[in-house]
Amino acid sequence: MYSVNILDEYSEFLEDIANYTAAQNIPADTAVAEYAPGQFEINLKHQDDPLAACDNAILLKRVIKAVAEKHGMEASFMAKPYEEEAGSGTHIHVSLVDEAGNNVLAEEGREYSQTMEHAIAGLLEFMPASMAFFCPNVNSYRRMRPEYYVPMAPNWGVDNRTTSLRIPASGNSAKRIEHRVSGADANPYLVMASILAGIHYGVSQAQAPAKPRIEGNAFAQDGVGLPTRMHDALQQMQDSNLLREYFTPEFLDLYIVCKREELSEFERHVTALESQWFLTTV
Repeated sequence: MYSVNILDEYSEFLEDIANYTAAQNIPADTAVAEYAPGQFEINLKHQDDPLAACDNAILLKRVIKAVAEKHGMEASFMAKPYEEEAGSGTHIHVSLVDEAGNNVLAEEGREYSQTMEHAIAGLLEFMPASMAFFCPNVNSYRRMRPEYYVPMAPNWGVDNRTTSLRIPASGNSAKRIEHRVSGADANPYLVMASILAGIHYGVSQAQAPAKPRIEGNAFAQDGVGLPTRMHDALQQMQDSNLLREYFTPEFLDLYIVCKREELSEFERHVTALESQWFLTTV
């Protein structure tokens, strides 16, 4: 974790990513070694335009895959590629400024503003119904294990990496929300749309968080409050009237139909573990 030696071992690969992204004006920033072998986090710099930020995320993935192939490797953004290793997530940092460029999530003399609380409330309200966006594939839910710091409940805290929403420690100019739920396999455009919808709802309705912020280990306090199976996530999406105010019902219905068909196809597959457990024992 955060090993400099691991970065040295992959230095040529990472240098090529830096060069390719620079040539294409993709604002890639730091790279750090993560928990699993061969797992890295690469950050994208702040982007005012959320649509452009999503474009950059897609372009970065394409660069990484191309560079990996050049080096005789294969890069994957599968949420949980290995059963006993950490999965891969997509963390999105969101700030909110007014027309004059002032950060409305910060307030002088306070830890954060009331607008921040409204935004968090909206994000928490949208989170369960949006899980099918944040975790769009059957494999996405394999990642949801608390020992790997994957959020399991809709909650929030200050500089707390066990919560779904984290307010990073920072000065007022950089005050922001880190949304920590999505897998690396998520569609960034749908994730971003859901996040912005949640913030808009919370701020426009002046919502207050239903839960107080978490102090300490959220996994020991909140348990599981988000759907951890694809079937349950799709059902919550289908039942959400609030989500249908921001996404057209036609789009949501089509998305749900497609994902349920994927799930049905997956569940018809007989796995090696099933054969090991049941082939000769029942």
